[in-house]
Amino acid sequence: MIDPALLHLIDALAAGREGPVLIGIAGAQGSGKTTLARAAAARADGVALSLDDVYLARAERARLAASTHPLLAVRGPPGTHDLELADAMLDDLLAGRPALLPRFDKLADDRAEPERFAGGARVVLMDGWCLGATPQADAALARPVNALEREQDPDRIWRGWVNAALASRYQRFFGRFDAIVHLAAPDFDTVLDWRCEQEAGLMGLAPGDLPAERREAIAEFIQHFERITRHMLAGGVAATVTVRLDAGRRVVGFEPA
Repeated sequence: MIDPALLHLIDALAAGREGPVLIGIAGAQGSGKTTLARAAAARADGVALSLDDVYLARAERARLAASTHPLLAVRGPPGTHDLELADAMLDDLLAGRPALLPRFDKLADDRAEPERFAGGARVVLMDGWCLGATPQADAALARPVNALEREQDPDRIWRGWVNAALASRYQRFFGRFDAIVHLAAPDFDTVLDWRCEQEAGLMGLAPGDLPAERREAIAEFIQHFERITRHMLAGGVAATVTVRLDAGRRVVGFEPA
């Protein structure tokens, strides 16, 4: 169930602007950003997109992993998206032209066939976990935030490369948005609970019935996102509005920039 206040917020951000409006919805895994984007697009004669759909193809990430750092084989962090592809799609959508919408098959971990969109959207909504994230100072990269960084990135090559990507081409891409809404979890521990709820739902289980080994695997996987997620929750995000959520995803406050 989407809080009506969130839909009213999207309406207000889109109101009074000429031409198609580009609104980003940021938030950690399980925060409800995709659900909000789709609902807002449906009621505003718009189109809902996901930054996830412009991940680099598996072969491209494999080349990055071989040339730069093995962790770059894992999709998700800045540097693992094809922003040129995203730009081309947005150029068409914001000009009112028909567009090819990229799609990514997460089960296959690779690109899927794109979808055709006829054009004419009044509002373009894109969800993405790191939309609006700001880069960290080099000194902040020195201390690992979890076992993944400590054991698999002891020389800071991976997190330094990701931060450099975030500081350069991602900031330019984020600058295209007319507004960015950040759905902020109460803390990072809640993100694991949310992601496990999603997994249990996909498996047709109640959240409490998710096997312990799956929870452990998810806890390990989200370490790839932990540094930037914690940074965003601490204020490291250039959002038009930050929406504070409780552990039940209920809105507890709005914080304009």
